[in-house]
Amino acid sequence: METQINLPEVLAEVTDAFYRYEDALVHNKVEVLDELFWDSVHTLRYGATENLYGYAQIQAFRAARPSAGLARELLQVVITSYGQDFATANCEFQRIGSSSTGRQSQTWMRTAQGWRVVAAHVSPLG
Repeated sequence: METQINLPEVLAEVTDAFYRYEDALVHNKVEVLDELFWDSVHTLRYGATENLYGYAQIQAFRAARPSAGLARELLQVVITSYGQDFATANCEFQRIGSSSTGRQSQTWMRTAQGWRVVAAHVSPLG
């Protein structure tokens, strides 16, 4: 069976979820960020200075993170869906007022509650 790449309706759903996440990230809408991560011990997030295993660790990190200096510009975004229930979203970004570039990768899965991030990685470039 051949996997269908970037089915228009699936790609649109994941793109909407990605930009909803982006808005929540830069405006520190912690409840939306929590909602968009899969509530599972299998979820992980590797950050610039932290490795978080399971939803509880990710949620605790979000609750404790400072809310200042979150604004950023997306330089490039690549979203790809694979079939009906799986997708990746990758971007390069630059924090407002900074000359350094960062990168973010997310793996999205369709759940009964909607699209959720099941794995994420954020790191500076260089």
